[in-house]
Amino acid sequence: MKTVYILNGPNLNLLGTREPEVYGKTTLAEIEQSCRDFGAKHGLEIQFLQSNHEGQLIDWIQDAGKKSQGILINPGAYTHTSIAIRDALSAVHVPVIEIHLSNIHRREQFRHRSYVSQVATGVICGLGPAGYVLGLQAFAGLVSSER
Repeated sequence: MKTVYILNGPNLNLLGTREPEVYGKTTLAEIEQSCRDFGAKHGLEIQFLQSNHEGQLIDWIQDAGKKSQGILINPGAYTHTSIAIRDALSAVHVPVIEIHLSNIHRREQFRHRSYVSQVATGVICGLGPAGYVLGLQAFAGLVSSER
């Protein structure tokens, strides 16, 4: 079974209640369940994690580089500020798919820059919770094309 780390950054634990007009009403637990359901059908073991702390996310990225075949990451606001997360993703040698619930390019100017995109294999934004499963679909395709 192939392992995929799905990493979620700050404030994503508040999904469903935090600015539902921007992020929707789906909770992070519901997104996790959708990812686990997809993974079970496609032979993917899902490590679904969330932290509000940059260092914890970096530790998980490094762990994923050793123990997984890929990373889906929604870095939250760290997308626009964390060179450390960018560098950690750059240091691991697995595919990285960046995910955002909202379309960061239709939001405030400061959200238009992503340090993560510079090292990601692909980016999905603006498709809400469906972006997570689309990321897993893309990952499943990347893994099968490597065989």
